[in-house]
Amino acid sequence: MKILYNDGQVGECPEELELEVLRHSAAHIMAQAVSRLYPDAKFAYGPATEKGFHYDIDLGDKTLSDDDLPEIEKEMQKIVKENLPFKVYPLPRNEAIALMKERGEIYKVEHIDDLPEDAVITFYQQGDYIDMCVGPHLCYTKALKAFHLTAVSGAYWKNNQNNKMLTRLNGVAFRTKEELAKYEEQVKEAKARDHRKIGREMQLFMTDDLIGKGLPMFLPKGYTIWQQLEDYIKDKERMQGYQHVLTPCVGTVDLYKTSGHWDHYKENMFPVMELEEDRFVLRPMNCPHHMMIYANQLHSYRDLPIRIGEIAHDFRFEPSGTLKGIERGRHFCQNDAHLFVTPEQIKDEVSAVVDMIFDVYKDFGITDYRCVLSLRDPDDKVKYHQDDAMWEHAESALREVLRELNIDFTEEIGEAAFYGPKLDVNVQPAVGAEYTLSTCQLDFCLPAKFDLKYVDKDGTEKTPVVLHRAILGSLDRFMAYMIEETKGVFPVWLAPLQVKVLPVSEKSADYATEVYRKIRMARIRVELDDRNEKIGYKIRAARQDDKVPYMIIVGEKEAAEGTVSVRDRATDQTETFANVEDFIAKLETEIRERK
Repeated sequence: MKILYNDGQVGECPEELELEVLRHSAAHIMAQAVSRLYPDAKFAYGPATEKGFHYDIDLGDKTLSDDDLPEIEKEMQKIVKENLPFKVYPLPRNEAIALMKERGEIYKVEHIDDLPEDAVITFYQQGDYIDMCVGPHLCYTKALKAFHLTAVSGAYWKNNQNNKMLTRLNGVAFRTKEELAKYEEQVKEAKARDHRKIGREMQLFMTDDLIGKGLPMFLPKGYTIWQQLEDYIKDKERMQGYQHVLTPCVGTVDLYKTSGHWDHYKENMFPVMELEEDRFVLRPMNCPHHMMIYANQLHSYRDLPIRIGEIAHDFRFEPSGTLKGIERGRHFCQNDAHLFVTPEQIKDEVSAVVDMIFDVYKDFGITDYRCVLSLRDPDDKVKYHQDDAMWEHAESALREVLRELNIDFTEEIGEAAFYGPKLDVNVQPAVGAEYTLSTCQLDFCLPAKFDLKYVDKDGTEKTPVVLHRAILGSLDRFMAYMIEETKGVFPVWLAPLQVKVLPVSEKSADYATEVYRKIRMARIRVELDDRNEKIGYKIRAARQDDKVPYMIIVGEKEAAEGTVSVRDRATDQTETFANVEDFIAKLETEIRERK
């Protein structure tokens, strides 16, 4: 693929740049289409992105919706067919400003003002459309083979909420129509798996702007899953000697000044609440509270390790554009724990945490993940606690432990917590980009800030080391992950509804009610669908809406014989049990073993 560079030279495009050039050129072609359809449009930024391209546009009083995209895309296709050549030329600063003012491009003029005095200002032109740009671009519009406009959204000029809200047109572009078709199939699959869609259909959780953006509420079925996850991980932790606590959702500003979060994290906190003579904030994390629990009494080296766990409610003021159902909200519940250890215990405790992570992943069938040693960026003097010796010691210690445990890991600079390095376990979901699910952080910083001590075997006071760890991450995000991995088809032990009893007619209704009551008394999650509907309708609703693992279909034959006919979601086969007690016994085993 040949491309036009900003010095006017034409050359072969490096393979790694092909998509970026295609997408950047697509943004220009889209802008040209918009300028034809909406002559008063003013253009801001139009970059290529990781997944496509967009252009931020000021349309004055005109508003666009997704319904307008086909018309813009049709105009783009006309421009492509016209096979307009891209041309490039530089202009002196004063001429560049004059050109943009002449064309009414107020945002481009402001952009020029932001550039260094000695900046080379180049313009690319195709047909009657001129755009200020550093390139490179395609040589002809016809070289854009495969593109599609995807959505209309909003964006503040210069990403500053004090500036005007512009219209952002989003699209994707690929080398071939086959690549585009593959991408669109992936998008279709992503929509089918979207936990927000499935959560709404299965009535798992809800959001409402009257309550607040990013503040999801779990409905009965969703909270059932949430409770199962909580019970599951707490049982795991109790088996390894964890003690669970309950701490408040607020803390004083002084608490977070002591921990260092105030200096490093206050922009992500909800605003301060001033009451009487105190200043409070909603807590964004739990470590300061757990530090104070440790400090509440004297400790000997014999007491360590002390493992404090909590399913803790936290609040972070995430930007509205980043909110995504229960995967990323402003309120969430962390599967949090803090392990207070001696330096000699670091390896064994990190090893136990890693074992628990991998054991949990095995239980949930999670196989696509990678381990990352997240380190600080030593050049960043703002994000990280400044103590070079502490960082070198902590990073070396964690790296050595991971190597001794024979854990394969990569290292990433600038991803550490502000107080210490961490092991992140990043999962690759069925759709979308990878993200961190589990973490184990090594901290020499906060114990010193809170002046934590233990009496060592020689009678001297020492400062413990703290491991911050989360196995499920937040229960909310883990639940979102499981919804999208399973498409809502949960394993029996986790399913919000495990059995549905479906009487065929009124003649079998009494027996169906008896079966339902026996299953409910066995503490199995069951519902009775006694609606006056045809059995086929009830079966479809149980399968598609509730995604229930087992359906008991009760007809006159079963009522007369005292048997139960059970349809298995996994096999779509029906098995007859001599009585309901036999089915209950089978199901109890399956739930207990978390099959």
